[in-house]
Amino acid sequence: MTTTTGPRLAPVDEANLVLDHAGQVNVFLVAGLLGTGGFVGDGVPDLTVLRTAVGERISAVPRLRRFAVRDGRRHRWAEAAPDLDQHIRLVDAVAGRAGLERLCGELMGVPLPQHRPLWELLLVPGAGAVGVGMVLRVHHALADGLGAVSIVQQLFDPDDGAATRTVPPPPAATAGGKPDLRGVLGRGAAGWRRIRMTLGGREVGPTMLLGERSPRRGVAFLDADLPALGAHARSVGATVNDALLSAAASGYLAALAAAGEDVPDSLPVSVPVALQRRGPSGNHVGVMLVLLPLGEADPADRLRLIAARTRSEKVPARQQGTLEFMRGPIGARILDRVGRSQHLVAGFVTDVPGPAGALRLAGAPVTALWPVGVLAANVRLGVAALSHDGPLRCSVHFDAAWVPGVPFSRGMGEELARLEGRPTAPGDRDRRLPPDHS
Repeated sequence: MTTTTGPRLAPVDEANLVLDHAGQVNVFLVAGLLGTGGFVGDGVPDLTVLRTAVGERISAVPRLRRFAVRDGRRHRWAEAAPDLDQHIRLVDAVAGRAGLERLCGELMGVPLPQHRPLWELLLVPGAGAVGVGMVLRVHHALADGLGAVSIVQQLFDPDDGAATRTVPPPPAATAGGKPDLRGVLGRGAAGWRRIRMTLGGREVGPTMLLGERSPRRGVAFLDADLPALGAHARSVGATVNDALLSAAASGYLAALAAAGEDVPDSLPVSVPVALQRRGPSGNHVGVMLVLLPLGEADPADRLRLIAARTRSEKVPARQQGTLEFMRGPIGARILDRVGRSQHLVAGFVTDVPGPAGALRLAGAPVTALWPVGVLAANVRLGVAALSHDGPLRCSVHFDAAWVPGVPFSRGMGEELARLEGRPTAPGDRDRRLPPDHS
C-alpha cells in the first residue's frame, strides 16, 4: 500500500478521533437492504463486480482514501488506495431484518482498523427475503451525518439514471455583513454558559438511561411514511424533526414505565444542528438542547411544545456553531472525561436528510436504508433517522443490559403511526415489535 502524508486534521475532526476509544466506537453506520440486480444475482453477491464498481468511484471520494497517522501530539491525514478485499467483505448470513439489527448492535462495539482508510462496506446474506443486506461504516473523523450521506450519494447510482436530490446546505447562521461587537460579545457569553452547563449541568436525575455502558448493544429499526408524517407536522406548525422528537418522547415514556422509574415533567436530549459547510473539515455540526415534555398528556400539545422549543433553540445553536469542547482535541479530552458522569442530557436524537430518489449500488436496487448513531459519554440510548425515497427510516440504539429497548421501540413506533394518521395493527411489519436484544 503506497501511502502519502497530507495536511493535519482539522481540529474538529481531531476531536472526533479523540472520542473513539475502548467502549466508545465513534463510527457512523448505515444499514440497508439490496434487491436482486447488478452485482446481486439470485441473492448471491458478486464481490468482484462490486469491488470494481466501488473502486472506480474511490477517485471521486478522497475521504475514502484517508486514515490518520500520528504527528507529534496531533495527527495528519495519510492517503492510500484502499485494499478492497479488506474494505468490502462478505459476512456470515443473518436471520432476516432482526438478524441485521443484531449485527448492527454488535458492530457498534467494534472499532474500525486505524492503519487503513477509515471505512468498510459489509454484505450481509439473509437480511431480506430477497437480495442481500449491507452495512456501510464511516469514521466520524471523516464525516458527520450529512457528510456520510454525501459519501453514499457518490458511491451509489441514481435508479434508472434519474437525478437524486443533493442535500441542501443549512441556512446561514447570520445574514452576513461585518460582525458587530454586541453580537461577538453575546456569542461569547452564550459560549461560556454552554461551557458551564456542560461541566456542571444537572438537568437529569438518577436514571437507567445514564451510566457506564455495557458491551451488549441492541438496535431496532422503525419506519414511518415521510409524506404523511410531514403533512401532519406542518398542520400544527411543526417539522418532521419535531415529529421525530415527539415520537422519541413516547419511547422514553414507555421505557421509563417499563423500568419502574418515575416520569419527569421533561427530559433533555441533545439534537445535532447542521452548520454551513466551510473549510476542509468533515464535521460541521452544532448542538441544541431540547426538553421533551413527558408530563404533557395530550400528544398534539406535546408536538406543539416541541416545535416551539426547537424554533427558539435552532437559530442560536447555529450562531454558536460547534460545541466549544468539540473545537479541538484538548476540549474533546475534557468532554470525554466529564461525559462519563454528566447529567445534562438523557439521550441523543438525530435526523439526517437523505437522497430523495431511489438508489442502486453497482446495479442492485437499494430498498431500505437505516442510520445508526453513536452512543457517547454515559448515554445509553440514542435515536437516528434518515429520509430516503419516501419513508423515514429510524433506528433505536441502546445498551441492552440496562435499557428496556423493546418497550421504547414499541412506544416510539406507535407514536409514529399515530402522527401519520393511521392506527397501529398487530402484525404490521413496518413497525412490528423488534426482537428482545436484552
